[in-house]
Amino acid sequence: MAVTQSEIRSGAYYDSVVLMHLQRSLATLPGVLDAGVVMGTGANKDLLEQTGLLSPEAQGAASDDLIIVVKAGSEAAAREALSQVDELLTKRRSSTASRRGYLPKSLDSAAQALPTAQWVLVSVPGRYAAGVAREALQLGKHVFLYSDNVSLEDEVSLKTQAAERGLLVMGPDCGTAIVNGIGLGFANRVRRGPIGMVAASGTGLQQVSARIHQMGGGLSQALGTGGRDLSEAVGAVTAHQALDLLRRDPETAVIVLVSKPPSPAVAEGLLDAARASGKPVVVDFIGYRRAVRQVDNLHFATTFDETAQLAVALAQAGTGSAYEEVEARAFAEGQRYLRGLFSGGTLAYEALLLLQDYLPRVYSNVPLKKEDRLENSMVGQEHTIVDLGEDEFTVGRLHPMMDNALRMRRMQQEAEDPEVAVLLLDVVLGDGAHADPAAELAPAIEQARATAEEAGRYLEVVAVVVGTDEDPQDMAAQIEKLRQAGARVETSNDAAVRYVGRLLRGGQKGPSPAATAVPLALLQEPLAAINVGVESFAGSLESQDAEVIQVDWRPPAGGNEQLMAILARMKQRQ
Repeated sequence: MAVTQSEIRSGAYYDSVVLMHLQRSLATLPGVLDAGVVMGTGANKDLLEQTGLLSPEAQGAASDDLIIVVKAGSEAAAREALSQVDELLTKRRSSTASRRGYLPKSLDSAAQALPTAQWVLVSVPGRYAAGVAREALQLGKHVFLYSDNVSLEDEVSLKTQAAERGLLVMGPDCGTAIVNGIGLGFANRVRRGPIGMVAASGTGLQQVSARIHQMGGGLSQALGTGGRDLSEAVGAVTAHQALDLLRRDPETAVIVLVSKPPSPAVAEGLLDAARASGKPVVVDFIGYRRAVRQVDNLHFATTFDETAQLAVALAQAGTGSAYEEVEARAFAEGQRYLRGLFSGGTLAYEALLLLQDYLPRVYSNVPLKKEDRLENSMVGQEHTIVDLGEDEFTVGRLHPMMDNALRMRRMQQEAEDPEVAVLLLDVVLGDGAHADPAAELAPAIEQARATAEEAGRYLEVVAVVVGTDEDPQDMAAQIEKLRQAGARVETSNDAAVRYVGRLLRGGQKGPSPAATAVPLALLQEPLAAINVGVESFAGSLESQDAEVIQVDWRPPAGGNEQLMAILARMKQRQ
């Protein structure tokens, strides 16, 4: 009989990559049937419960506690597995130290060790991220703020402080950027060229830049802002700074603006600045409709594909695309619903928008209309699009671009639903992403299709692969593995979503940025960075021959809020 035992560690901090490796290492120990290593948030407890790993001790854990759960064939095997946790963690830390050598303990010491670093990459838990970002700004560094769960108040404060100093804060929740040919976070390897991007969207930036590459074009820079930058509260501070940089950049001939649904007033303010840039600007503000397709130097697009096509055409290297008719599928009676499982939030947004042309209603945890919000993000409801990269799924858990475990479980869950006809998913390649996502997803696709077939049903699986032929995962090999598993594969989110749709079809100006311009040298000097948090991001930079130093970061005062506040006040007085 299976035995489940757990261990709760209060105030423990480990890189989410380390937690993923610990979970996998525990699961391979003798006698262990399954393992879970997560932070004690409500969403993570729900996931543990769904997989039969929620013990009474884990149920009582606080959100800042680390939960380690082992299900084994015997009590002795469970105890033995838990007794090896510290040894496994020590091995991981020793491996990192031997590979990277000296790891500074603070930003100050890291800046002294790598004085050429212009950037600090921050991917620590959200409750600490603003503090690390402020410290980076005080050191005169630009910030790539990958961390989510950062308050709106902190975002406004950080960006205001940065703008006053002529510094950039990309984020929070900024997943990708390309600066001087070097990808930050989740970035595709795209050839250099005359097209510059400003994006309040991570996977939106990736999809457009990848499609530009596929169409023969290239990028000068791709600057992320974080998804809330074009909100009323933030006022597009980073977008204005990035637009101004590209306006002054002699290597940028065409500018692309991409955003999740913006505040109308803030969008108009940014468009005024774009119109004054003197360069052709392609605009794809998702859900933002204009009565005309061109105003002066502004060219409006409605999909990622159209955005890439317009940009490449304006840079005099464009191509077109066409949509094919789809063949009817032999779905069983009652099979009629779509379940989309996305790792990219803006890809999910675009899917929701495109599906308005085909399906009467689509539920989501990131709905276009509040009445279409899922009752429970863990369970599909009629036609459903789920963004698995939302905060509710990523607190204390690795982003789905790096860890496919949650999505694979959901694929099997949806395949067991007799009303589901189509699974739609994205596979995002590039530096920082999973090294071989198809190796995990292809067997899961085969299993899902086999589950449906055993029940007398046909399950269509459609995958959009976001990447380039220069990405480390080998894009062609990824596509082939997915096709061999029975999936239909597209490299265009537009094409994938429209195929699914056809298959199932039966004001006031925004505030101006601070006057201090970001020095153009940022786009001209070789990139060097300090990485605080997810160590695989440092590995990505190393693989691109960029200088980088990893900080051996720990929460200040052991995560004690009162002591942290006291230390912050003492530091301000120094």
